[in-house]
Amino acid sequence: MPRRRFDLSRPDLGFGVAAILREAGVRSAFPPELVEAAGRAAADDDRPRSELPFATVDPPGSRDLDQALHLERRGGGYRVSYAIADVGALVTAGGPLDVEAHARGVTVYAPDAKAALYPAALSEGTGSLLPGRWRPAVVWTIDLDGAGDLVAVSVARAEVRSVAQYDYAGLPAELASPLAEIGGLRAELERERGGVSLRLPEQEVVADGAGGWTVAYRVPLPAEDHNAQISLLTGMAAAGLMIEAGYGILRVQPPPDGRALARFRLQARALGFEWAPARPYGEFIRSLDPSDPKGAALMQEAAGIGRGAGYEAFDGSPPQQRTHFSIAAEYAHATAPLRRLQDRWVSECCLAASAGSAPPAWVREGLAALPAAMKEGDRRAGAVERGVIDLVEALLLAGREGERFAGVVIDDETVQLADPAVRAPVEGACPDPGTEVEVTLLTADPGSRSVRFDVTG
Repeated sequence: MPRRRFDLSRPDLGFGVAAILREAGVRSAFPPELVEAAGRAAADDDRPRSELPFATVDPPGSRDLDQALHLERRGGGYRVSYAIADVGALVTAGGPLDVEAHARGVTVYAPDAKAALYPAALSEGTGSLLPGRWRPAVVWTIDLDGAGDLVAVSVARAEVRSVAQYDYAGLPAELASPLAEIGGLRAELERERGGVSLRLPEQEVVADGAGGWTVAYRVPLPAEDHNAQISLLTGMAAAGLMIEAGYGILRVQPPPDGRALARFRLQARALGFEWAPARPYGEFIRSLDPSDPKGAALMQEAAGIGRGAGYEAFDGSPPQQRTHFSIAAEYAHATAPLRRLQDRWVSECCLAASAGSAPPAWVREGLAALPAAMKEGDRRAGAVERGVIDLVEALLLAGREGERFAGVVIDDETVQLADPAVRAPVEGACPDPGTEVEVTLLTADPGSRSVRFDVTG
C-alpha cells in the first residue's frame, strides 16, 4: 500500500518515474495468458448471500476495492460487519496467477503509475467489491462494547453486494456518524495502550509562483483516520484468532533502537520542535500538526522509525517477536488481499480458526514462504518510494545551486534541512550529530535524482 503519494504536475517527470520502476525490478505488465486467466476467474462455491447494505470508502477513483463495511449500534455497543474481498475463491493455489502474485508480493504505487498484484480483470473486476455487484467475500462480524473494546468476533464466507462507493469527503451521515464514534473510541484505546497512528499527509509538488517548485501537503480527513481504525481493529482480531489457533502470519515490529530514536530527536530539533526527554514517543507524535509542512515532514520521517517491521509465519508456537511496536499490540495485515499477497492466507487462517476446523492443506504448506515473498515485494515498493522522494527533493532544489541552507547533522554525513524539509548527504568535514550547520548546495539533478551539499560552517 502506498505509504506516501505524490502528485507530480510536470508530465516530463513521468520518464523519471518509469526509470525508478525499472531500477527497482518492478513487474508492471502481465503476460497475455495471465490477463486471460484473470478474466476467467470466478467463484465456483455456493455461499449464503448477505443482505446487509455494505458500502466501500476509498480515495476518489479507486477500483481495486478490498473492503466494504456496515456499522450499527447495538444496545450499549456496536457491531462492525467488514467484508473483505475473497481472493482465495478466485485464485487457485499453485496456479499461474498465484505464482505471479508470489513474484510480485504487493501492488507498487508511483505517481501516475501502478504495478498491480493481480491483473485488472480480477483486482478491479471480479474480485473488487464494486457497487451493485454480488461478489465473494470473507465477512468479519466484530462486536464491541460501549468503550470500543472487542467483545466477540466471527469470520465466514458470504456473497455481498455493496450499495454505494463513497470517498472520504462524501460520507452520508448514517455512515459517518457511527464511523466517527467507533473510530474515536478505538483511537483512545490506542493511546491508552501506547500505540500511535501516523496521520501521513499526501505530498504534492506544485509551482510556487516564482518560477520554482515547492511542496504542499493534503492532511488526511478525520474519516480516513476513523476508517483506518476499523482496519486496525480487524488486524488485531485476526492476530488473536491465529495465535489461539496456533498457525498464521503476523505483522511484527520490534521497538526502535536507541540510535534510531536519537536520530529522530535530532530531526525534530532541526525542524524546530521541542521534545522533552521524559515525553513518550507516542505522545510527541500525536502533538504534531500534519497541516504544518514541518510537522508533516517529521511525521514522514517517523514512518521510518520502526525499521525492521516484517512478517512472521508460524505453525505451532507463535513467534518470539509477536507484537507491533507502533500499534502496541499483536497484529496482522488482513484487509487488502487484492493488493497484498499474504492477506489471502490471513483470511483462510481466520476462517478456519473461527469455524474450529483445519485450514486447507495449501494454506499451512504455503505459510513458510510468505515472509520472504513479502520482504522482497516491500523492498521493491520501498525502492520506488525512495526513488520518488529523491526525485522530488532534486526537483525542489534544482536551480538553487550555490545557496546556503540551515540544518542539523542527524547522522554520519547526513544533514536535515529546516526549509525545505530535505534530508541529504554532505561532503567535507561533517560535525557530530546534533550540530547546527550551514550547508551550500553543490548540485541538484532531477535526472540522476541526486543532491549534494557541502558543509560551510
